[in-house]
Amino acid sequence: MSYARFVSIVAAACLLGVNPVMRATSISGQDTAPPEALQRPLDQILDLYVRDGLVYYRALRSERGRLDRYIASLNVPAATYDAWSREHKMAFWINAYNAFVLQTVIDRYPIKGGSKSYPPNSIRQIPGAFEQIKHRAAGRSVTLDEIEKTILPQFKEPRVYLALGRGAVGSGRLRSEAYTGDRIMQQLDAIQQQFVSERTMVRIDRAAGQVSVTPIVSWHDAEFIAVYDKSPSGPLAERSAVERAIVAFISPRLLPLEKEFLQKNEFKVTYHPFDWRLNDLTGGRPE
Repeated sequence: MSYARFVSIVAAACLLGVNPVMRATSISGQDTAPPEALQRPLDQILDLYVRDGLVYYRALRSERGRLDRYIASLNVPAATYDAWSREHKMAFWINAYNAFVLQTVIDRYPIKGGSKSYPPNSIRQIPGAFEQIKHRAAGRSVTLDEIEKTILPQFKEPRVYLALGRGAVGSGRLRSEAYTGDRIMQQLDAIQQQFVSERTMVRIDRAAGQVSVTPIVSWHDAEFIAVYDKSPSGPLAERSAVERAIVAFISPRLLPLEKEFLQKNEFKVTYHPFDWRLNDLTGGRPE
């Protein structure tokens, strides 16, 4: 189907009150919607319910129909998925992961767990949230952990892990827009730029001589090393590979005094605890 033909179908479907992505599928007998059109409903959901990386879960739960329909649309045929570009596939899985997290949370919202290992409202209080609950996408049945640990590593782009919401305050900031294949590299650039200004991501304490980093980096240290530890020489040569990768990742966005601090090579790198409190904006921002 040509793009012009698709546009005409979308216009007709809108007049009839039909979901345009599903309408394009039913007319042709197969899923022909462009990847960008597939992500448009999620873009609208995130724009409405996400602010500064936090989610109005109560409001989303009360109007969950759009999210459920979007998630149903993710189970495109494997052949359709295989024909997409690397960038479109990468955007697809980030969006799928974040949407599955939203659905997992609102299915059990408000969360009130009894485990002492996590905050009472944490997504970790939901049994099997990451490692057991299955979701359908691109003809596959996957858990959240399988997306993060087996699918996303194929793209060899460590910044994708900072784009995953995980339903937690300690995650990378959930954007108020969907990722798209056409813009994903610019969106990941923005994540990298924001990294140094988010205390959940990195904390540079010059007085204490310490750089504290999100454990997300340690969970995927091999991938950060592969991309960012390109020149293990100079003043940081004796540092560990992951420490050199961290410095290379954050240095371009640091303030002059922070860069000078790192160049002195007298700092200690640590990982701060991950904040598993629910990234819920209902009732006010988490303190």
